[in-house]
Amino acid sequence: MLLSPLAAHAGDTAADLPAGSYKIDKYHSTLIFRANHLGFSFYSASFADFDATLELDPVDPAKASLSVDINAASLHLTATPPDGFRDMLLGPDWLNVSDHPKITYRSTGIELTGATTAVVTGDLTFRGVTRPVELNVRFNGGYPGLAVYDPQARIGFSATGTLKRSDFSMSYGLPPEGSNLGVGDEVEFVIETEFSGPPLKETEGQ
Repeated sequence: MLLSPLAAHAGDTAADLPAGSYKIDKYHSTLIFRANHLGFSFYSASFADFDATLELDPVDPAKASLSVDINAASLHLTATPPDGFRDMLLGPDWLNVSDHPKITYRSTGIELTGATTAVVTGDLTFRGVTRPVELNVRFNGGYPGLAVYDPQARIGFSATGTLKRSDFSMSYGLPPEGSNLGVGDEVEFVIETEFSGPPLKETEGQ
């Protein structure tokens, strides 16, 4: 099972986690992406505003479903950009947020690949184009809740993946064939996230 081998931080096993809806904890979640620049380095950035819901039954994690919505205009540049650079990235050649303000991901299947790992397949809609994108996911642990301190179930994941931006009609700045003089087609992304789930049974209704 994807969840059962891990002991939770509170001393309970993941099998004790409740089934139900888990909402992303935005204070403990990051979405970072990077692309090759001129073959010399990878330029990294992130999105500051995104939401996600996970429908999960720990007894049968392969049937889980994930829904993600990203505010494309929440682009955050980790390096100090020159004047106008962020506006350019938000413009029609790149993110095109005026026409497509939201990026969405909806899972379509989950393949368990190990005791704590899985490949999540889903449809990514970006710049008005929908393509399948895979996430390599690792379950980091969870607990059913801690009275007073954190009276809701909590789980954590790390995930990575790649996409080709040209698949989403973003071809601006691609290097000519056989050259690195531009911004690479492949975009790598790294996700660190925690979700809060149903409350402890003894706190329900309080």
